Amino acid sequence: MKVGTGFVVAALAVLLSGCTDVEKALNRGGDTPCSEYVTQDQDKKRVTITKLVKQQTGEKNEPAGTVVDATLISVDLLCAAQRNAETPIKNADVAGIFVNK
Repeated sequence: MKVGTGFVVAALAVLLSGCTDVEKALNRGGDTPCSEYVTQDQDKKRVTITKLVKQQTGEKNEPAGTVVDATLISVDLLCAAQRNAETPIKNADVAGIFVNK
């Protein structure tokens, strides 16, 4: 019984630790609409923005933290003001504050 319980606990630990990898793989990055982005918690926003930066630069490596931080702040501000909440974050810009894009 103890062996079975230990196996279940170990399997759960592996599954739970892999959640962030699954989340990263399923995250749409720049295709995430502003309406979805603004509801994400800070950790999920960081995953989304990191993927966006990688998509824009074509880099496989993790972008610098300062680049992610600056992009996160910009997207937060732009998405909060977009007239069309379904605008993908990669297309969020100042013009979208004034016209429905």
